[in-house]
Amino acid sequence: MKVVAIGGGTGLSTLLRGLKHSVPEHIEQLSAIVTVSDNGGSTGILRKEMNIPAPGDVRNCITALAEDEDILTKVMQYRFTEGEGLKGHSFGNLFLTVLTKITGDFLTAIEITSKILKIKGKIIPSTDSLVNLVAEFTDGQIIKGEVEITEYGRKLIAKIKRIWLEPENVNAPKEAVESIMEADLIVLGPGSLFTSVIPNLLIKDIKEALLNSPAYKVYICNVMTQFGETDNFTASDHVKALNKVVNGDENINFLNAVVINTTIPPDEVLKRYLRENSEPVVADAGNLSRMGLTVYAKDLLEEGNYARHSPQKLNNVILEIIQSLKVKNAVT
Repeated sequence: MKVVAIGGGTGLSTLLRGLKHSVPEHIEQLSAIVTVSDNGGSTGILRKEMNIPAPGDVRNCITALAEDEDILTKVMQYRFTEGEGLKGHSFGNLFLTVLTKITGDFLTAIEITSKILKIKGKIIPSTDSLVNLVAEFTDGQIIKGEVEITEYGRKLIAKIKRIWLEPENVNAPKEAVESIMEADLIVLGPGSLFTSVIPNLLIKDIKEALLNSPAYKVYICNVMTQFGETDNFTASDHVKALNKVVNGDENINFLNAVVINTTIPPDEVLKRYLRENSEPVVADAGNLSRMGLTVYAKDLLEEGNYARHSPQKLNNVILEIIQSLKVKNAVT
């Protein structure tokens, strides 16, 4: 089974951290298409000063597919806490930047880093062009930059009306398009809807490949709403936002199934999130089913102080989907 995961941020790396344990026994080939529009922190500084695509999400996904206890993995994730010009930077970000400058190619830098860490899969940026995320809010304000969009949304003045990339007509690497077209299963999310998942779908090559691919397409919905972006969104609202970007109509599905979390975080964790204006995404399975989607409703929470997906639980539900596809294919 060839599987392609699409997203960014901590959500995609969490998914990959679970899926790597199914390679190669259940997943013959695993590819991840990663957004490169982040402009915050170490990534933002390197983008601006070195004129390269955002390396942060790519780095996280590479290390997610590497051996957890390998010293090189820990080195790549090391973040400097002191040193003029170094404080705040991740070593992995600097490493990818240096390799990009030496080879002259971001894709080559990713490939070399992936080989060094002997990862269980392939990491592909959604574009190797330098792009910025731009959003128009319902109050008419146009905000440029992923961080700036999130910060403006948190003011609760308005909601995101539409979102796009500048420049708009950038190309996806051919490897990204080929992996989508050859996939048996495509998984979108989890992750910030407007700033991690959707940016990949704004690239014409990827959107068209997604629509044309015969693969079974699944969306893993977020556990919690994101303050300033998806306030009061139900699971079906997330799907409608994706449909609107891909099909131009929120009621026309390109997905086949949705994975939703059914468990509420522990009370102390829930109260902390509520203070930050974030709450559990309503798992409106009925609405999703009425939309013609297959619903996988599961306990997906990881134990701990955060309301996050468990890598192992995500892997389990993806394996369940893979098994159902194998049975279906055997019957047909």
